[in-house]
Amino acid sequence: MDHRSSAAPAGITRRGALTAAGALGALGVAGALAAPGAAATTAARPARGALIGPAKGSTLHAMSFNIRLDREDATQPGEPDHWPDRAPLVTAFLALEQPTILGVQEAEFQQLAAVEEGLGKHYRTVGYGRSGGADGEYSAIFYDARRLTLLWWDQFWLSDTPDVIGSATWGNSVTRIVTWARFRDQRTGTEFVHVNSHFDHQSENARVRSAEVVRDLAAGFGLPVVFTADCNAPAERSAPYDVLVTDGGLLDTWVSADRRLTPDVGTFPNYGEPVPGADRIDWVLATGGTEVLAATINTWTKDGRWPSDHTPVQALLRLT
Repeated sequence: MDHRSSAAPAGITRRGALTAAGALGALGVAGALAAPGAAATTAARPARGALIGPAKGSTLHAMSFNIRLDREDATQPGEPDHWPDRAPLVTAFLALEQPTILGVQEAEFQQLAAVEEGLGKHYRTVGYGRSGGADGEYSAIFYDARRLTLLWWDQFWLSDTPDVIGSATWGNSVTRIVTWARFRDQRTGTEFVHVNSHFDHQSENARVRSAEVVRDLAAGFGLPVVFTADCNAPAERSAPYDVLVTDGGLLDTWVSADRRLTPDVGTFPNYGEPVPGADRIDWVLATGGTEVLAATINTWTKDGRWPSDHTPVQALLRLT
């Protein structure tokens, strides 16, 4: 979800895409998985350990996490939404799960440090604020540089003028962006693309047009693609889902997973108890042929507190 608009400078063109230095040598790390079997059906419980954890072998751990913007000036200590109270929870959660690739939404510049601290020194990030430079929310991509070599990345605006910073022309008042990165997996030699975004929370036209852009972008790479996003639309019963999955050919990793490690609950509990069968508005999608070994809607809490108003969603993948 998105709860505020952002002023955007007009007429500024985006930065050129950046290349990156090679990654460090890949390291073998152990992953944690629940026992095989049918999808979980019991009520969600606060997790004390990782549900997936660092990916092992040829598998890839992908996560989408809307960390909720920093509203420190509008909240008080002890309130669920107070960022200084939530920041250590975001750090602790990411330190447990250690995804190979992470797409964040609603992250502001001053919040990135909490993400970086949880992931550790061997992670790198690409992306910048949706209002240009460090200004505005990020849809940044974090990745494990011990394993992945960044080959190229770019960011553009979801509008009729995608090169213009802050542009919004599809009925949305809030600027929306896409960040993508092309990687080479040092373990497998596979090249793939991670696309991350945050669709509009008000305009259905903007959501559908955004989904069409992502669909066409994914098809144009000719490589395996992983898409992470807060789509602000319910999975399995919305027009953006039809564009991307039903008609667009991408896999919904929650639906396709060999194992669901958590119950089917809504991904926007808003600091409340997750509701079984409620809307999944946060998605991890992948191109056809991807093997989805496991998926989670992670309801991790610490001392009864939530790191965000959204639940992170995760998938353990094997790209082909």
